[in-house]
Amino acid sequence: MGTREDIARAMLNGRDAGRTGKRATECPHPRDSLLRTAWIRGYAAARPVSTGRGGAE
Repeated sequence: MGTREDIARAMLNGRDAGRTGKRATECPHPRDSLLRTAWIRGYAAARPVSTGRGGAE
């Protein structure tokens, strides 16, 4: 388990990865790590949301 600083760093690294267009599969943390969860949350927050509608209404 990581410290608060490690968790915050993982979230920021995930956000940066999302903003630069990296794939979510590039997460450097193992599946059972709390840091992976933080990284993915940061990544998800940075990615644009798709409504799935295919165009503007």
